[in-house]
Order: sequence, then C-alpha cells, then structure tokens
Amino acid sequence: MRFAFRLLLTLLVLIPASLIFAASAPMSGPLTVYFIDVEGGQSTLFVTPDKHSLLVDTGWPDHSDRDADRIVAAAKDAGLEHIDYVLITHFHVDHVGGVPQLASKIKIGTFIDHGVNRETSDAATEKGYEAYKALLATGKYKRITPKLGDTLPIPGLHAVVVSEDGNLIQKPLPGGGEANQYCASSPEKPADQTENARSLGIAMTYGKLRMIDLGDLTWDKERSLVCPANKLGHVDIYIVSHHGWDHSSSPAFVDGLAPRVAIMDNGETKGGSASTLDIIRKSPRLETLWQLHASAEGGAAHNTPDQYIANLMGPPDVGNYLKLTAMQNGSFSVYNPRTRATKDYAAK
Repeated sequence: MRFAFRLLLTLLVLIPASLIFAASAPMSGPLTVYFIDVEGGQSTLFVTPDKHSLLVDTGWPDHSDRDADRIVAAAKDAGLEHIDYVLITHFHVDHVGGVPQLASKIKIGTFIDHGVNRETSDAATEKGYEAYKALLATGKYKRITPKLGDTLPIPGLHAVVVSEDGNLIQKPLPGGGEANQYCASSPEKPADQTENARSLGIAMTYGKLRMIDLGDLTWDKERSLVCPANKLGHVDIYIVSHHGWDHSSSPAFVDGLAPRVAIMDNGETKGGSASTLDIIRKSPRLETLWQLHASAEGGAAHNTPDQYIANLMGPPDVGNYLKLTAMQNGSFSVYNPRTRATKDYAAK
C-alpha cells in the first residue's frame, strides 16, 4: 500500500499539470453561427468550439428539399455529422415546416419547442405542426419543453429562455433592469393572436458576447420585455425578430437593446419592411445591419449597403448564408460569402 502511494505521488510529480487538468480546461476557440438563407423563414445554426450544436428553426417544407439541403451544407461546413438540438420557436410553416426533410438528411438528437400549436384556425400552420408531431411520435427523438428562466443544456453556450408560449420573464437578466428611456416615444400596437406571440425566445451569452433570438415575437410582447424597465439589457448581436417585418422591432425594443450588429433573416419579398430597416439602422449603438437578402420593399433608400447583404435582388438564387465567428472576449467577425469579405468587430 505504501509503495503504491509513493508511486502515485511520483507519477503526479512527473506528469505535467497541463495534462492533469486538460479535461476540465475551458474551451477557448470560437463560437460559429450560420445564418442560413431559407428565403424569408428562419434557420440559424450555433456551433461551439467542441462541436456541440443548436439549430433554431428549419425553414420551409417542399421546394425540392432546398432549405434542408442548405442547412445540411452549413452543418458540413462546420464539421458536424449530426445536430444535437433543434429549437422550434413556434409552429408557423416557415419555421417548423422543414423538420421532416431535415430529419431525413442528418441525425438530430433533441427537439425543443413551446408545447402545442395555439393557432388551430390556420390550415398551413396545422399541417406543419401535425407533420412535426408525427416525427416526434416515432420515438426516435428526445423532446424538451422548457419554462421561463430555464437554461438550455448546450455545453459551451449559455442560452436562457426569456419567452415561451406567450409568457415572458418578469425578473431582469444579469445586466438588465434599467429604465428604458425609449419607451415613452415608441408607439404601441394591439396584442398579436397568432403563433408569433408564442415564440420560444432565448438570450445567449458566449463569454462576454451577448446575443438574442426571439423568433417571430411580436411588437406587443417585445415591448413588455423592455418597458418600462429593460429586462434584457444591452446585446452585441440582435437576430432581428420576425424577418424584419413591421410586426416587430419597435424603437423601444431595438434602441433599448442597443445592439452593435443586427442580422436580419429576411427574403427578397418577405420581411425587410422599410420602417423596420430604418429603426434598426438608426439605433444609437449600431455599427452594422446585415441582411440575408436585399428587400424589395426597402429598396435603395432603406436597405443596408450592398456589402452587408448576402443575396442581392433577382436571380440566380444561390442561397448565400452569413457566418459569424465569436470569441469569448467579446470580439467577433461576420463573413459574407457573396463578397468573400469579412468585417471584424473588436471586443468592447
């Protein structure tokens, strides 16, 4: 016994400390985020340094598997052979519709959603939801229905639920809670009655970097999150709600978040309202608005400059994504495959 103890001590002295603690050392590589062009739907893929993955929404069904193929191509670019978690923000067809096609092309571990479809009067929504339920009924997948304040189980990415099934957090997140000076001058809109208002929204941190994705959460719900006090605080990256339609992104919300960068998953003729483009571009701390598509409604007067657009007007429809690479110190960059140019943002 004494000999074994002495041998253990000798080994501990000889083995470098870097090897002993390697397993517990924090990952220091970048978080990679793909904003995939699903033509005015949403599909955003988060990949941690050790290849844990979260996909938010799956785009549309049909279109000869277009959206599923684009998601799989992004996953392969990231070095993934499977996707750990697929979060469905709500059950509109441009968010949940691509699930069956995607599941036939790449392995998926767990689905995350807000519960049940609340918009039963809309045939397309019901059809998409029923297809999703049928896939879950196969028993091949795990399912999580989180509650407000829950942290999603994604190693390396801290993602907290701030909205779900029409409910909103009441306590401020760390860094939030200050009075929002922009509420008084920002107009209000009637409460939305569709699945949009049920969106499962998450606030994410990666080291010092802060991001938010609220799906299609609507103007009235967003306002409740930031007025009279801003429960969310400031963010670095605002994944623009509702594809940049004027149903969301009030001045009180956008200016309260004060993002450095906004990334809009609009299509050429879906989303990208002129008024929303103007609100975001005028936000006090904004450095760049990026768009997946040039907006036909926005035109030259309202769209962001061409170098920050992944897909310009008209054919060919090549489906360029935008790729964000973020470090834990808060620095990040955005790459546009169309221009083959990268814009860097220093840590602040």
